[in-house]
Amino acid sequence: MRIVVLAGGIGGARFLRGLKSAVPDADITVIGNTGDDIHLFGLKVCPDLDTVMYTLGGGINEDQGWGRLDESFTVKEELAAYGVGPTWFGLGDRDFATHIVRTQMLGAGYPLSAVTEALCDRWQPGVRLLPMTDDRVETHVAITDADTGERRVIHFQEYWVRLRASVDAEAVVPVGAEQAKPGPGVLEALAAADVILFPPSNPVVSVGTILAVPGIRDAVAAAQAPVVGLSPIVGGAPVRGMADKVLAAVGVESTASAVALHYGTALLDGWLVDTADADAVAQVEAAGISCRAVPLMMSDLAATAAMARAALDLAEASR
Repeated sequence: MRIVVLAGGIGGARFLRGLKSAVPDADITVIGNTGDDIHLFGLKVCPDLDTVMYTLGGGINEDQGWGRLDESFTVKEELAAYGVGPTWFGLGDRDFATHIVRTQMLGAGYPLSAVTEALCDRWQPGVRLLPMTDDRVETHVAITDADTGERRVIHFQEYWVRLRASVDAEAVVPVGAEQAKPGPGVLEALAAADVILFPPSNPVVSVGTILAVPGIRDAVAAAQAPVVGLSPIVGGAPVRGMADKVLAAVGVESTASAVALHYGTALLDGWLVDTADADAVAQVEAAGISCRAVPLMMSDLAATAAMARAALDLAEASR
């Protein structure tokens, strides 16, 4: 079975771990979001790609869901002692090594897709991890500064990590996406897929940013494979993070049914909601999308694998 997953960071990575457990013999290709990428301390940092790689490769900090296991922060402390920022983004010493290797390879002329493949040679994630594009794309957020009242645009990482989405997002813009091209192998993987999955990743800044790269949305819509998504909203609230803030910025309510309708019938054949949102099934199905209510909390590997199997079952039923 050839499965393609459009994945963001923590939620996507943990879902992928369950998917691998559910179908260990499947050929899984992950199209990873690079809109969260940021340049820090002269280094190219790819948070979502690295979270998938570390999670599936056994190097993730499980408590955080991001960053490296058994991490130390000596370099960060030394940079702060020199007065070099930003101090709000916590790169650990082990993590720095990944970004140094990536930046050196990019500087030598290798595209991000080739660099990601080389990094995965170490981690052996058991999936084919493809950046959505080799081109530079960065998600930015328009806000009104709480102190000055000035409207300004900041990098998504500053909004998410430094501000912790404490102010409203007025617009979300994947800068550079309109000029970007799908990464090598992305369109081919979608065309050859037996199943395409949208995990419970952020529908605006993770899956949405991937779909913003010209050609990818059309490839998903045109694919012969059924497309099934899993709601990141349970009981009217994000399972993790602050997805409600960026959903509001694009005019979408934080409900399981609203996110399904945001993706729409042009993309989705099936949609899973949590049992807490069982009353949303009828509304989603009325819109023309097959829908089922199943437990969607990734409390452990067994629960996550059950979610993955439910998604594959719905995909089969949607053919």
